[in-house]
Amino acid sequence: MPTATTTPAARLLLIALLLLLALLGLAPAQEKRPEPPAQRPVVYVAPVEGIIDLGLAPFITRTLDEATAAGAAAVVLRINTFGGRVDAAVQIRDALLGAKVRTIAYIDKRAISAGALIALAAENIVMAGGSTIGAATPVQVGGAGEASKAVGEKTVSYVRKEFRATAESRKRPPLLAEAMVDADVEIKDVIEKGKLLTLTTDEALKLKLVDHRADTLEAALEKLGLASPELRTLGTNWAENVVRFLTHPVVSSLLITVAMLGIILEMRTPGFGLPGGLGITSLVLFFWGHWLVQLAGWEELLLALAGIVLLALEVLVIPGFGIAGVLGIAALVGSLVLSLVGPGFTMSFLLAAAGRVVLALVFALVASLVLLRFLPRLPFGRRLILQGGLSAAEGYASAPVSDALWLGKTGRATSPLRPAGIADIDGRRVDVVSDGEHVDAGESIRVVRVDGNRVVVRRVHDLPQNQERSET
Repeated sequence: MPTATTTPAARLLLIALLLLLALLGLAPAQEKRPEPPAQRPVVYVAPVEGIIDLGLAPFITRTLDEATAAGAAAVVLRINTFGGRVDAAVQIRDALLGAKVRTIAYIDKRAISAGALIALAAENIVMAGGSTIGAATPVQVGGAGEASKAVGEKTVSYVRKEFRATAESRKRPPLLAEAMVDADVEIKDVIEKGKLLTLTTDEALKLKLVDHRADTLEAALEKLGLASPELRTLGTNWAENVVRFLTHPVVSSLLITVAMLGIILEMRTPGFGLPGGLGITSLVLFFWGHWLVQLAGWEELLLALAGIVLLALEVLVIPGFGIAGVLGIAALVGSLVLSLVGPGFTMSFLLAAAGRVVLALVFALVASLVLLRFLPRLPFGRRLILQGGLSAAEGYASAPVSDALWLGKTGRATSPLRPAGIADIDGRRVDVVSDGEHVDAGESIRVVRVDGNRVVVRRVHDLPQNQERSET
């Protein structure tokens, strides 16, 4: 039988196939490499608890900066507060809106008043079961034993618009935010006019004010796509704790009281001692704390310094108590009041701050009267308080009886009285002291009182020349 012959092209194709099969057989099996474990997201947690004060704002700002620098996935504010200062909440709100890292508000029990504004400023809001958010109308804190008072319409309008602008920036219902502040806002089937809006967890979810409900922080992060995170909880450092302590309303009022008490007692003590040192220390602590939270600036510090200088002049240089003392007290009180209010303050906040300072001043006056009455009876108090009398047994003698004869006499200043100087009375050279005003040489004077060995005189503006001569 004839055999089939293969063409050269067919042979070449067969050889190529055999080589390909050989190469495939010799090729090593591709090993599967294990996939690297997924990197856990880093989440910073900052507690927002207790009173919201101006010392909390630097802590939140520092947390946002550290999280941004570390490349964190998010910053969680764990909120449980009844509120606090509006200006402090506004500072935190501004920091959250400008943050370069994702921000989450986890409301664990309540976000009331200023706490509600902070929560609304976060990108995401998650509420634990049984929590509340709202009731943010501003109030003026009353004095000791007094209830809080409603503020004016101007303040309510300002806070209301802050809430609305914050809700709008985060795409949340703005009317709900306004209703938390202003009782005049009415929302059909939600809140009637005359009542403030406060929402529970279920109500806030239904009205789409918050994103999720979760009873634990881990569950909240999982719902936001941050499962199994590496949590880094931050706390306030010692400096922030000191600032929060010094700017607390009760502590700052106490510092004002101690400062005023020290100044008053120093006026009655010889030299410069414990009362003055305590008063200056209290003033320094007050202004230092309020300087760090950006309430006190150079203007307030210079005003306080001017007040202290005027009071020192009144006590040490100018006899009696006159315009320098009044201006000194006014400058010091003004600087304290301005250091208690933040930028953009309203008249109601200014009046509330003034009330706190005046109340502290009244307490200081009452305490000084008590101390000045009872301190001389104590062994250490006798070394602090100037006594009114000096006994002859200790080597002191009263002024000569002849000095009392000058009372009511008139004469002429022979040297300028600034305030001490020399006068010619009845043809005799007498050392005199003016009662506070400057008297030029040659002006007519009259002796108005004799205090010990001090002959106190006053300028006589309309003394006839013949009357002066007859009396002298």
